[in-house]
Amino acid sequence: MRTTRLGRSSAPVTTVGFGAAGIGNLYRAVDDDTARRAVEAAWQAGIRYYDTAPHYGLGLSERRLGAALTGRPRAEFTVSTKVGRILVPSPQTAHLRDDAGGFDVPADHARRWDFSADGVRRSLESSLARLGLDRVDVVLIHDPDEHWRQAVDEAYPALHELRDAGVVGAIGVGMNQWQMLERFVTDTDIDAVMLAGRYTLLDQSAARTLLPRCRERSVGVLAAGVFNSGILATEPPGRTYDYGPVPDATYARAVRIAQVCRTHGVSLPQAAMAFVARHPAVVSVLFGAGNAEQVDRNVQLAATPVPDALWGDLLAEGLIDL
Repeated sequence: MRTTRLGRSSAPVTTVGFGAAGIGNLYRAVDDDTARRAVEAAWQAGIRYYDTAPHYGLGLSERRLGAALTGRPRAEFTVSTKVGRILVPSPQTAHLRDDAGGFDVPADHARRWDFSADGVRRSLESSLARLGLDRVDVVLIHDPDEHWRQAVDEAYPALHELRDAGVVGAIGVGMNQWQMLERFVTDTDIDAVMLAGRYTLLDQSAARTLLPRCRERSVGVLAAGVFNSGILATEPPGRTYDYGPVPDATYARAVRIAQVCRTHGVSLPQAAMAFVARHPAVVSVLFGAGNAEQVDRNVQLAATPVPDALWGDLLAEGLIDL
């Protein structure tokens, strides 16, 4: 699997990355062995870039990912994690489930927003302990939607300092919107953005200004949420879009895209991955998986060529905007 550098940094990422929210029990629980085998399948497929976060399963994703990577040559893989949410012990809610976060884990910790410089350092220190690593390669500011000022004035300078000191290899921001990501690309010296769901077969809003700006500034785009949380992951299309019910018009458009894809012998999820990967600003396409079977399926989808004529037909019907 091809490897490229993340922006101007020295951090390498494979063109396909493993998103570890699934092994943090996103939506449904998986056991430790299933999680370990998912990471093993990704490794066997040649994937060497793994993304996680404290938010994912209240630290469970980081713990499982670190355990699964134990014994692997440290120079051969890249790990990214995130800052912005501090995990605080919450014994009074430990008997509940983490329904608000969407993870099937005990609510034995609470998330607290913290984009301060001290919060960044404490979050990273805790992540290293959970991962069992002496360093992470990429650190992303996670979902600062309502915290722009603190994120840009405190979290970003702290990460910039850690990068300059060689503690981390690359820094960036991960969000489900493109507008604030563009502000970070324009106003700071980040290496990467993780863009979730805003450059897909159904939503090309980030392509108008963010992706060109990333190319201008040599900022690598880590593309996540390429299935828009489910609708593009199956054929016929799924019934979940951006973590909620699918609007009727959006579903009808997905159905028509799938029909055009079939005329080229291409499945909808195959086209969803290929469409994102072909953009020159995108350096890695991440998929989430909770078991080895999902890993194998997505790796196969990513490896199967898609004819260029498909994009022309979708464009001609007004189904995509290139």
